Amino acid sequence: MQPNLKTLLGNIELKNPVIVASGTFGYGEEFSKLYDISKLGAIITKGISLKPRAGNPMPRVVETASGMLNAIGLENVGIEAFIKDKLPFLRKSKATVIVNIFGESIEEFVAIALKLVGIIGISALELNISCPNVQNGGVHFGTNAKLAYEVTKAVKQTTAFPLIVKLSPQVTNIVEIASTVVDAGADILSLVNTFPGMAIDIKKRKPILANVTGGLSGPAIKPISLKLVHDVSNAVKVPVIGMGGIMTANDAIEFMLAGASAVQIGTANFINPTAPIDILNGIRNYMVENNIANIEEIVGKLNT
Repeated sequence: MQPNLKTLLGNIELKNPVIVASGTFGYGEEFSKLYDISKLGAIITKGISLKPRAGNPMPRVVETASGMLNAIGLENVGIEAFIKDKLPFLRKSKATVIVNIFGESIEEFVAIALKLVGIIGISALELNISCPNVQNGGVHFGTNAKLAYEVTKAVKQTTAFPLIVKLSPQVTNIVEIASTVVDAGADILSLVNTFPGMAIDIKKRKPILANVTGGLSGPAIKPISLKLVHDVSNAVKVPVIGMGGIMTANDAIEFMLAGASAVQIGTANFINPTAPIDILNGIRNYMVENNIANIEEIVGKLNT
């Protein structure tokens, strides 16, 4: 008998716990040429802002030991073009769609959420309050408890969609921020976003990234991300989505044992475009081999 991978995130039911992370999957069209993207638990879109953004200057990606730095700067088509040009394909694909939104002010976050009211084909919003690679907005919302509370509450009052809040690791106490946004109305938490880092060209004596710094992702951050997911999932009563260096099914299972109800696959998409499907198959095989009937039997079942 095949195991049951259906995953509940609050009021959202996913086919399985494998989600692709914002900014690593575009709007889904390129990957749809490689496999049926509706087989994934969900697709989280590239971060969407009120107006189109060009992002940061080049170069803005560099490979590092066991990871990569990116300083894309949230380049995107803007909310109007997303609704008109990108969402129709996602609807047609029958994928479960979560829209990641970003603003430079609380008013912009609210304005974007308002434009999505009543739009068909969206299952949830992910509030990006943790991007380290932009000058305005971004991580300062996620590192200040008061601002995190205010932006979460404002968007929650605006939308009927389930609200996921994406947390930054750049805080002294991530449990405090997590509890704050849950108090403000967050239905689900996703963590963690990238860690700030940099790389230097020693011949030119210059930063490799034009932005000087970028967000570090990939296997290098996995042990730290895993610990933060464990801490938060044990402190809040809402579902947690874990991410940070998940490359294999074993990695994903570690995050789930630590308390994550689902996982997001990010950097792995750049290395192996079919990684999410491979991870999904690996989780299924693990469940079969260990006589696990339901995915819930893994979540938070770490023996400490």
